[in-house]
Amino acid sequence: MNATSPTLAATLLPQAGHIPVMLAEVLEYLAPADGEAMLDCTFGGGGYTRAILGAAACSLWAIDRDPDAIARGNALRTALENHGQGERLHMLHGGFGGMAALAQAAQAPAFNGIVMDLGVSSFQIDEAERGFSFRHNGPLDMRMEKSGRSAADLVNTATEQELADIIHFYGEERHARRVARAIVTARAQEAFTTTLQLAELVRATVPHDRSGLDGATRTFQGLRIAVNDELGEIERGLTQALELLAPGGRLVVVSFHSLEDRLVKRAFQRATGRDVSFSRHDPRAAMSHGTESAFKTLTGKAVRPGDTECRINPRARSARLRALIRRPDTAPSSVVES
Repeated sequence: MNATSPTLAATLLPQAGHIPVMLAEVLEYLAPADGEAMLDCTFGGGGYTRAILGAAACSLWAIDRDPDAIARGNALRTALENHGQGERLHMLHGGFGGMAALAQAAQAPAFNGIVMDLGVSSFQIDEAERGFSFRHNGPLDMRMEKSGRSAADLVNTATEQELADIIHFYGEERHARRVARAIVTARAQEAFTTTLQLAELVRATVPHDRSGLDGATRTFQGLRIAVNDELGEIERGLTQALELLAPGGRLVVVSFHSLEDRLVKRAFQRATGRDVSFSRHDPRAAMSHGTESAFKTLTGKAVRPGDTECRINPRARSARLRALIRRPDTAPSSVVES
């Protein structure tokens, strides 16, 4: 472990209230080593970053689109500077869908390890003023970058059909049309401004879920994904992450719902030459099997968290981890300047 002093070890401990999901598995597949360059695509509370820096004498670049997360990362860098190790951490402000440009601007090398946690930061969920949670009343916001169109803007101006599509496709809510109709009817009387206002309407609109899932869960998920273009960001990020890996580099992705995991699974299938989108009668299918891919998977199927972790951290229950490696004899894309 790189943390040779008790005070530095304490600096690299996770912050109170922040429990990184599947941390042991992330470190196992990421396998950071001394002298390597690592990339944490979603700094959030810094749980993965701290653990990676504590596991090996490596350098790490961390990305986040949330200015609050960047402030937390800069505070960690200052703490590392007090131990003479500030140069090990580099904070990059932006979405991971633009990681190639961010890495190039920072003159980062090709990365030996990249981790992507696709979930919403626990800090964003727990801070009512960010407007992500249906359990805490706050402004109906949900913007990760604190700029652009908010959830309130979307809920109060989108057509009934647009809302139904968002809630159905992104929230996977079976009663999306009913919810959209209720929103449009209610906003004609009073605009939506708070999370509790919307959550109570949705709960009163959808049937009780026998699984115990809060009735507002899927609608809030759909709106959050739409506000932040999360699926588009994931697709762009996965493509660029593969390009940024050094020979022998590992990519580890943790997803939290089926829409995310499906994108990761398909990206990995394409990268490893197992693209199932072609019919077996399509000539492109035969061509894709004729050459060895530059990548191979490290996880045969998605890895799930253990029962103990799920009991300690309920947010881990829906997590899925997938990992792959760039073959040592292949070169990364030229988008990265070494």
